Amino acid sequence: MKLTLCGSARFEAQWHYWSEKLIMSGHTVYSLAVFPSSKGGEKNWYNDREKMLLDLVHLSKIEESDGIVVLNIDGYIGLSTRREIVWAEIRGKDIWWFDPPEGQDNAHELLGGTNL
Repeated sequence: MKLTLCGSARFEAQWHYWSEKLIMSGHTVYSLAVFPSSKGGEKNWYNDREKMLLDLVHLSKIEESDGIVVLNIDGYIGLSTRREIVWAEIRGKDIWWFDPPEGQDNAHELLGGTNL
């Protein structure tokens, strides 16, 4: 399955962890283009135009995906992630959650029995 990870870049370690686990379970995974660690740990290394471009490219990844995995660590969902969730819903994509709200799909199911 083709999946796009969505969530805050502040949880970079979880992005890397989930990307590896999903890939090792046979999924194709789209992730962030740039992580804060590659920019000296700074989140705001980009200007407004670059931020818009990065957001649009991420929406394009969702468009190419079968679904998204929301990395809502500690329940946190920022503005960009909310936009990505709505986009996935509008486009009829499946949505899995790291920490699923009641009645939502748990991302751990995508690992095919792999123990986290």
